[in-house]
Amino acid sequence: MKIDELSALETSFNQLIETLLIKKTATEEFTVKLNSERSQFTRFNHAKVRQTGYVADGWVELTLMEEQRTGMRQFPFTGNWEIDWQTAYTALQELREEIRFLPVDPYLVLPSGNNTSREIHSGKLLANEAVVPTILELVADLDFTGIYAGGVVIQAYGDSQGQKHWFATDTFTLDYSLFKPSGQAVKGTFAGSNWDEAAYIKRIQEDKKQLELLSLTTKEIPRGNYKTYFAPAAVADLVNMLSWGGVSEADIQQGNSSLATLSREEKLLSPKFNLKENFQLGLVPRFNELGEMAAPELPIIAKGYLINSLVNSRTAKEYQKTANGANSYESLRALEVSPGNLAFEQILPSLDTGLYVSNLHYLNWSDRPTGRITGMTRYACFWVEKGEIIAPIENLRFDESLYRFWGDNLVDLTNFQEFIPEVGTYENRQLGGSLVPGMLVEDFTYTL
Repeated sequence: MKIDELSALETSFNQLIETLLIKKTATEEFTVKLNSERSQFTRFNHAKVRQTGYVADGWVELTLMEEQRTGMRQFPFTGNWEIDWQTAYTALQELREEIRFLPVDPYLVLPSGNNTSREIHSGKLLANEAVVPTILELVADLDFTGIYAGGVVIQAYGDSQGQKHWFATDTFTLDYSLFKPSGQAVKGTFAGSNWDEAAYIKRIQEDKKQLELLSLTTKEIPRGNYKTYFAPAAVADLVNMLSWGGVSEADIQQGNSSLATLSREEKLLSPKFNLKENFQLGLVPRFNELGEMAAPELPIIAKGYLINSLVNSRTAKEYQKTANGANSYESLRALEVSPGNLAFEQILPSLDTGLYVSNLHYLNWSDRPTGRITGMTRYACFWVEKGEIIAPIENLRFDESLYRFWGDNLVDLTNFQEFIPEVGTYENRQLGGSLVPGMLVEDFTYTL
């Protein structure tokens, strides 16, 4: 997006906020949230373009609050002041009529404070016309399937107290698979704000090596406990489970958290395991749905101890806690797991004999109070003997407790981290991702 176009959108959004401030009554409070993007989407199948197009989209969420009641409307944001204001004013009038019939919310949190922020992260993305030739040149002879999404994503906020935030970032994600005729596949992601040709070449070369290994005869692995190396993509899947019944203070208070026993220090994790929110990476906005700012860094698990949960203002009001800028879901937004000491070249020798797991899927809690997670291996996963990859494996189901694989059974984490991006595109392109190392675990339980 050109700078002047981005500036025009920001001006239009600010004008919308200023006009709503004029139009609101003395007893009304409001928040306005904006999601907008200008994105190139290109879908590939069999190393050919299946679908391509450019999307210019945006929507506003207006929330009106009065007398402990609240109502919400969503409407398109075009950047055209005349159109957007008329739509916003209609929504405001409808909410005024509706809100008096809605129930009182005893834990409603009104906007407060004077936070303001403005972040614009400019990158170097592929030109739209360069996307196809650049990506396909290295994979033209392969069964390459995937989707590229790149462009600017904007998230903004304003409210009746004068808080105002603007966040815009150039990002791209390439989410792809390389298939064998047998149906086996190697899964990969490549993402960032600056297209790095050398890094892309290296990534595809590594994937081709794994693809060759999939030609070996598949080995059937009986259920049991095996030493396992989890690549960063698999680690990211496991850590992200903590956003669903893990690090939320509301879940801890209500007895729905997998970390409840950790919060009471009845159990501890390995001192090698450290988890934090790191907004200094600049991948996602620090502000939440009420314009509150999270700290640049928030340690959550340090040396195996739970030292912070994620607390939003609503939870703080209900349970007399101190809010720390968490979002309404109290989920991880900028997670980072600290690296360990395991070097890349030592992964297979340190594994010796066991499983090399590249990806996971179908994760769910099998017993949340004890931290048990179930799921399946996926894509390029291998049996290793004496430090050498022997054969690909059939998919295995696992059922294991985080108190074991991040506890006493955690051998080490790699001394390097990988950024595993959010690649969702439902309603709008998702921002952020996980910065995580790989990990080596003893005695991991596979059930089928």
